Amino acid sequence: QVQLVESGGGLVQPGGSLRLSCASSGSMFSINVINWYRQAPGNKRELVASITSGGSTNYADSVKGRFTISRDNAKNTVYLQMNSLKPEDTAVYYCNAVVVVGVVYDYWGQGTQVTVSS
Repeated sequence: QVQLVESGGGLVQPGGSLRLSCASSGSMFSINVINWYRQAPGNKRELVASITSGGSTNYADSVKGRFTISRDNAKNTVYLQMNSLKPEDTAVYYCNAVVVVGVVYDYWGQGTQVTVSS
């Protein structure tokens, strides 16, 4: 129903920037919420940022002021702009789509690796 493909990950030095993309096969009009999660080895998966169909955004305290989530409805794509990256940001980042059609459906991408290292 909804296919999600993340891209944009890679290796970056501390203080650098990356922009992650989440391309969806579904229209943004059909997706209520897009979330970015991340998971590092030994850590629980944590919610990094989210954006609703109405444009409301939320961020984890650890990334506020550094990360920005946005969506391009024409391209069916959500972005995560990551600035001032820290080694603690190293993780696999996953895109998650929440679709409510009577019941809640969750869709996940395959993840993209972000490594922040000097």
